[in-house]
Amino acid sequence: MRMCKKWMALGLAAMMALSLTACKGSGSQGSKASDESAAAKAEGGEMAAAGGTDKSEKLVIYTNSGSNGRDAWLKDYAKQAGYNVEVVQIQGGDLANRIISEKNNPQADLVFGLNAMEYEKLKAESVLDPWEPNWKGDVDMTLGDADGYYYPIVIQPLVNIMNADLKNPPKDVTDLLSDEWTGKYTILNFGGGTGKTLLASLLVRYQDENGEAGISEEGWETAKRWIQNGHMEQQGEDYVGNVISGEIPICEMWGSGVLQNQTERDYKFQIMVPETGVPYVTEQIAMITGSKKRDLAVDFANWFGSAQVQAEWMKQFGTIPCQPDALNEASDDIKEFVNSVHPQTMDWEFVASHIDPWVEKCELEFMQ
Repeated sequence: MRMCKKWMALGLAAMMALSLTACKGSGSQGSKASDESAAAKAEGGEMAAAGGTDKSEKLVIYTNSGSNGRDAWLKDYAKQAGYNVEVVQIQGGDLANRIISEKNNPQADLVFGLNAMEYEKLKAESVLDPWEPNWKGDVDMTLGDADGYYYPIVIQPLVNIMNADLKNPPKDVTDLLSDEWTGKYTILNFGGGTGKTLLASLLVRYQDENGEAGISEEGWETAKRWIQNGHMEQQGEDYVGNVISGEIPICEMWGSGVLQNQTERDYKFQIMVPETGVPYVTEQIAMITGSKKRDLAVDFANWFGSAQVQAEWMKQFGTIPCQPDALNEASDDIKEFVNSVHPQTMDWEFVASHIDPWVEKCELEFMQ
């Protein structure tokens, strides 16, 4: 199936690219100021001269990848290139539903983040328009959409991070079902993309066409025990700080979040890597149907998805870009992280068609 092949290719492409490319000494992830400003302004000037679009018009951008200061950084960096953007951060599980609910009165011009599973839902609801970025030929389009509705920008392995001093750490999520780990691992909210996808990565191990929502009885019992034996994320809590302090020494995390927190907190996590692998997702960028600023939105997407801007995005936030030229500048910690994990084989078409009832059952029946 096309989506399944797409996701498997993602993991292999990411690891092969990072293994084969040499680090060009990109410097620290926190490098800023004059170099970035000059680069952004220079590229912005070129775009203005070539495209002729009015960059002073406000673009509204929806994303689930604006947390940890990304929204503010992108707004400022885009301003240096001449763009006037409003970046609206919406939790991953709610973002697709928000766009669908605004179908008859769209409030945003484009969306980035999410994953192919969510974009397929948006396509089915006819809230995305086909388009084509000028960097299409630079990226592996097996990671994007063959119909031209969404294009790949960032790769995200989803993992469990663990306290550096944790003795005999669990090797698999199923190890967490024992009494030894009661209350010692944080499960992220199923309303977010990371929590929802990691739930799916557990349930797909128990796929059963005769089971409830395609999952065997054993699978549902495993999910119930996993949820009830752990600690569900609470709004406003510092779950990464809990890992570092050892209070709750294990937590789910997206790849760039691992790298960003290691840099900002000067801390090296242990990473749980099950033999089955970890789910890999690809963040994408797309145009929302009904936008009155299509040319400007495409112009911005050409800029944001370019190798130069994606390299800066990577240096600032530890992302793993789909742009090969940006990936060439990956720091040693990014290369080490990606080479330490491997992709879980998942039937993403099956996941996409079942994820909503899975989440509903877990929230209604298992969460206390």
